[in-house]
Amino acid sequence: MQVISRRQLFAGIAAVGGSFTATGRLAAQSDDPFDFSKPLYGWATMDGEWGIEEVPGAVHNGRALVQRATTNEFNVIVAPGGPYANVMVSARFRPMAGGEDASGGIVFRFSEGRYYVVRANALENNFRLYYYDRGRRMITTTSITAPALGQWHRLQISANRDRIQGWLNGRVLIDQRDSRFTAGRIGLWTKSDSITAFDSIAVVPLDDND
Repeated sequence: MQVISRRQLFAGIAAVGGSFTATGRLAAQSDDPFDFSKPLYGWATMDGEWGIEEVPGAVHNGRALVQRATTNEFNVIVAPGGPYANVMVSARFRPMAGGEDASGGIVFRFSEGRYYVVRANALENNFRLYYYDRGRRMITTTSITAPALGQWHRLQISANRDRIQGWLNGRVLIDQRDSRFTAGRIGLWTKSDSITAFDSIAVVPLDDND
């Protein structure tokens, strides 16, 4: 499991003003499930068609995790490790195609099919936090310039007790309180006909007093 230390996390945050960086990740190990230059290891597909592909600009020898299903309402893959109560997660995403939707998101506190997701959409000028419990419900939204299709962008979330924060490309845009889900695993998310690539994933468990 690729988990970066708190020391590495804060070094990365200081370097870029509030977001993880590729240099903040641990060196790849042979069983590292976040090194997509190697076969996919330990992930659990809930919905979708997830696989490793060559993607321009991907950090792991040009390879990334790509979701290609276009007929599901939502597509979710859950990472190994956890569960986490308090956690920070960072990932890059590249919306590659989609007519109805072109989104990417980070799932957190996933347990028994319930979860939170922070997502951005290349076709919409908003950045949103949802919860899913046999249906998706929006918790909060903020207006943004839509992230460009075909380019890499960085998502980051922090879930610390009931405080949930979300960043897009280094800017904190969501700061919300919600306590309906308290712990679970992390994962990745797309919607509808989105074809989206993900890489550069980092996970940092947080102490209760952070």
